[in-house]
Amino acid sequence: MEHFIVSARKYRPQTFNDVVGQQAITNTLENAIAHDHLAQALLFCGPRGVGKTSCARILAKRINQDENTRPDEDFAFNIFELDAASNNSVDDIRSLIDQVRIPPQVGTYKVYIIDEVHMLSQAAFNAFLKTLEEPPKHAIFILATTEKHKIIPTILSRCQIFDFKRITVTDARKHLVQIAQEEGIEADEEALHIIAQKADGAMRDALSIFDRVVSFSGKTLSRKAVTENLNVLDYETYFTATDFILKNDIPQLLLQFNDILSRGFDGHHFIAGLASHFRDLMVCKNPPTIHLLEVGNETKKKYYEQSQQTEMPFLLKGIEMANSCDLTYKTSRNQRLLVELCLMQLASITYDGEKKNDSPFIIPPSFYKLSPESAQKVDRTLQTTAAIEKQAPDSEQTQKQATHRTTATEGSNQSTSSQPITQEHSTEVVQKTISETPQQLITPETPKPNIVISKERISGLSLKGLQHKKEVEEKRKQQKVDVTNLPKEPFTEIAMQAVWKDYVTKLSNRGEKIIASNLEADIPKLQGTVITLEFPNATMKVEVERAQGPLLEFLKRKLNNYDITLDIIVNEEIQRKYAYTPQEKYEKLKEQNPDLEILKRVFDLEI
Repeated sequence: MEHFIVSARKYRPQTFNDVVGQQAITNTLENAIAHDHLAQALLFCGPRGVGKTSCARILAKRINQDENTRPDEDFAFNIFELDAASNNSVDDIRSLIDQVRIPPQVGTYKVYIIDEVHMLSQAAFNAFLKTLEEPPKHAIFILATTEKHKIIPTILSRCQIFDFKRITVTDARKHLVQIAQEEGIEADEEALHIIAQKADGAMRDALSIFDRVVSFSGKTLSRKAVTENLNVLDYETYFTATDFILKNDIPQLLLQFNDILSRGFDGHHFIAGLASHFRDLMVCKNPPTIHLLEVGNETKKKYYEQSQQTEMPFLLKGIEMANSCDLTYKTSRNQRLLVELCLMQLASITYDGEKKNDSPFIIPPSFYKLSPESAQKVDRTLQTTAAIEKQAPDSEQTQKQATHRTTATEGSNQSTSSQPITQEHSTEVVQKTISETPQQLITPETPKPNIVISKERISGLSLKGLQHKKEVEEKRKQQKVDVTNLPKEPFTEIAMQAVWKDYVTKLSNRGEKIIASNLEADIPKLQGTVITLEFPNATMKVEVERAQGPLLEFLKRKLNNYDITLDIIVNEEIQRKYAYTPQEKYEKLKEQNPDLEILKRVFDLEI
């Protein structure tokens, strides 16, 4: 049995041209080598599987090559790789420093590649600083890490930093196409695209997934085989779900979700994918933005076709609902019910909009399809009612004539009431005439009456709606409150203090003891319409100023004077009267009763 080599090792880049998706970094390194402008300490950082270690090995070989070098020369004696995850102590770094001093036997440079450098201990970093700052001329250090933020700043300042980016889905798919051709595998473009998407920007992961899928399906890779093996929800699932949502078909939507759960998929994954699907549909609404979609050409056509069936408000509302469900999924106790409710709400967006906003008929049009005889009868009654409404309501003679005309027009021998015909009575006559019309006389040939919607509808997302909103706000700003007619009845200081006491009592009953205590700390004094308060410190002043709004409103309403204002000051003399320490309290009491000093000396008391 022949030994199998995984694709990640078999197709590992051997030159800078083989590196996928890092064109800017490889060009920079090529130019640095060509112009002899290469730094002695390099830091390669970025996500996993994007080519950091591969670029370090290629660089180590390139700087030792010249015109006399054999193509298969790998300079193994000049390249030293150290895994900092397992060699992270001070002793390991000291051993490395001792090796650095020895010049290379073959080639020009000795290259030290330290992988996962962020795993070095603090002491190892400190021991490495001096050598990294001033290495020998023949030594070059290449540090590689996936977590640059864990490296101390003193190391970062001594290195030339290269940030590797995630490999795009398109670049990964193109590379997988080349590998599939070299391996003689017939692969569907959509299948390779799903593999590239599943790799999430890591080429090594994409090659590992490729090997696994090839082992599952053999020499032919189809989209169905890939989705089945990787256990992912393909685009068709979300296309079908969106069709059910647009058709308001809640039963089929719930059955599809049940089928997804039965196949072992997570509801969280499904609802997050549905939100992404709505985003992709929104991107496809305009042809210039379709290229932002990282899918195959056939799938792009499907996205564009379905995007034309949707409206932008629906997509925005759908993304909002799906994201809300995504955020609350992990904290929900009944996660399946949460997703099902979200799906039902999504399927009701267009349904509710049509029923509430787009239907102008309160009475169905078929109700007005009367026979010619009934239509003429109703028309004569409506004309008579309109003529009555135009006449003066206080003219009894006119009302009697209108009543006589209505009776003669109907051509019946019924006795009419002597009371005048009012608008309500006319409406009852019309409703009675329509309800008594037999169904066999109703014919579909009678034209529908024109119903005019008097209220103009303005969309909140249109320019007209924004302009209307702006005009309303300007009118509201122009409206001024007339404060000249507010009551300004005079009041006495005693009346004010009584209302003040009522407010303090009200605060105490509500449990607001602190502000009530502050308001009782001084007796309010009245000067015209200004109420003055004196407090011993600024803290009490600030507390009262924060709560003065309800207080002033209470005083103005009770005293029926809206010119009342509040003046709060801090009196330093009052502040000095307060005793804060036990010693100050004792001195204060001793001033009032000197015998306290005798009592203290006799009994040898302490404060």
